[in-house]
Amino acid sequence: MTENLTLVTGGTGKTGRRVVQRLTAQDRPVRIGSRSGGVPFDWADPATWEPALEGVGAAYVSYYPDLAAPGAPAAVGSFAEAALKAGARRLVLVSGRGEEAAQAAEKVLAASGADWTVLRCSWFNQNFSESHLLDPVVAGHFYLPAGEVGEPFVDADDIADAAAAVLTQDGHLGQVYELTGPRLLTFPEAVAAIAAATGRGIGYTRISAAEMSESLTAEGVPADVVELLAYLFTTVLDGRNAHVCDGVQRILGRPPRDFADYARDTAATGVWNGDVTR
Repeated sequence: MTENLTLVTGGTGKTGRRVVQRLTAQDRPVRIGSRSGGVPFDWADPATWEPALEGVGAAYVSYYPDLAAPGAPAAVGSFAEAALKAGARRLVLVSGRGEEAAQAAEKVLAASGADWTVLRCSWFNQNFSESHLLDPVVAGHFYLPAGEVGEPFVDADDIADAAAAVLTQDGHLGQVYELTGPRLLTFPEAVAAIAAATGRGIGYTRISAAEMSESLTAEGVPADVVELLAYLFTTVLDGRNAHVCDGVQRILGRPPRDFADYARDTAATGVWNGDVTR
């Protein structure tokens, strides 16, 4: 079992901070690597990597902004090289399902010589409460290009539990786990579940990907982010991932969390009513 210091890149993000919480609860030494907290770590600045990796035996690798972004495979390969040089052999990469660019980064990691594991995840539940889909919930209406394609939304807490397990337990090296929730929901169905949990009316209007991109551009969203979101809502959400997988069950020996349970618990926090400072 790994007893060395673990670097959690993106350690203040949706999955990273949860991984930090779980490792800390196990009394395992953790180093938070982030642009906004802990030890400075920036994927765009390789000069920050070596100091963050000093004394590290394992790392949770969460690439920003997304493994589908240009240059991600090369960056992951360079990071793996730096990690091995620093003595960090166990690398756990959080990846995306159905993304060819993400799989290119996975292949680079597998060829690096590291003791690697890949957690290939579906869309996060928490995108509706901690990310770009929160504002439409609060506003009471969604305008998205997603239609009737089902997606097995996965909970960030399940991802963190799985990551903590593969970082600290034997038997997971060289494995690719696909992490999903227990059932498929379309985006309109997910929004309806949130509306039911909050007791509010939340509308959903399907628009074209071009309309979404135009709207985001008008709001001042950077062009590369607009392009990435368009890719995720069209190419990745074309039905290729419309099936559930058993990655959570295989790692943790229990079923994944259902979206309805996530919606109920999140509604209770008040964040979807605008009651929580964001």
